[in-house]
Amino acid sequence: MAKKVIVDGIGIFEKSHKENCLRKIVDNFCVINKYSYLCGNRTRLHPVRTASESFFIMNQKPRTIQEQLARLKEKGMAFNDESIAASYLERISYFRLKYYWTDMIDSETGYFIDDANFFEVTRRYEFDKKLRNILFDAIEVLEVGLRTKFITTFSLATNTGLWYLDKSLFDNQQFHEDLVLDLKYEFDRNSDPFVRQYILEHPNWDRNSLEGDNPDAWMILETATFGTLSKMYKNFLNQSPLKSRIANELGLYSSKDLSGWLEAISVLRNIIAHHSRIWYRIFSKRPANISNHKSDWMLSDMTEHQCRRAFGVVSCLLYLCNAIKPDNTIKQDIKDLFKAYSNIPVFMIGFTRGWEKNPIWR
Repeated sequence: MAKKVIVDGIGIFEKSHKENCLRKIVDNFCVINKYSYLCGNRTRLHPVRTASESFFIMNQKPRTIQEQLARLKEKGMAFNDESIAASYLERISYFRLKYYWTDMIDSETGYFIDDANFFEVTRRYEFDKKLRNILFDAIEVLEVGLRTKFITTFSLATNTGLWYLDKSLFDNQQFHEDLVLDLKYEFDRNSDPFVRQYILEHPNWDRNSLEGDNPDAWMILETATFGTLSKMYKNFLNQSPLKSRIANELGLYSSKDLSGWLEAISVLRNIIAHHSRIWYRIFSKRPANISNHKSDWMLSDMTEHQCRRAFGVVSCLLYLCNAIKPDNTIKQDIKDLFKAYSNIPVFMIGFTRGWEKNPIWR
């Protein structure tokens, strides 16, 4: 009888009993291809080495820095200085860097095109990092401004700092309860002195329910994440004039447009906060084109390529920041960066030909 092995807590047999094993687990697994399977509860079967042949794809063999360099050279990558290239690979993984040379590879041969140079890869990486720094500062302008508008608009209109507990201000009642619990969870885990002092002075504080001592909006929203603020705005009562007022103050006539933009910017914010790349990324949440706006926008609707890449969400971020802080330097900072890296193919992030002619970018 074949030897039994354990994969993620599930007993399976080696190749001789493969078919019987798969029949037993097929209800819980979605077949990705003939070698790998994904469990319905998100538990994954990982490659397994046994004495006999495994029926799962094996992981790649790890390579030293010198082996990584050799592999790149074998595929046609040129190097101005291999020591500099090695220093990059020592602090930035091969896997992370590979997305910066993706378009340098001939799709038919799998080898680099003639002018592929590692120096250009490093320029793209540094460009991407500096762009993320600019955008992170821009997101701070929006995030702080959005909090302030929530606090001021609703607190003054309801004459209470506890308006966020009023479910009548929200569309989905179950979501409202979850939102308040999220706010209290984020508040409770924050280490800022004003939070610890509040909790210390209020013995009836209860992070696990809507009851107890609850801080005013200007306090609890200070610890809310951008994602929570985005979800909060989306669930404000659709017919509420307060929701529309916030959109209007940010230069939009539609609260639905603002909600969609905030969701897209929240994705961008998370990417940047986790030091992930913007370069060559297709965004899962794409901002919608708008037909009505108060300030400078586009000459025409953004293309699908622009919406899928960074250009779309960055333009939306710039527009909202212009409404909050008209004297910001975001646009000029981005233009200065593009000038400093003039040979970078910015169409890879959606800044296609003529992008700078749009009113918002002039």
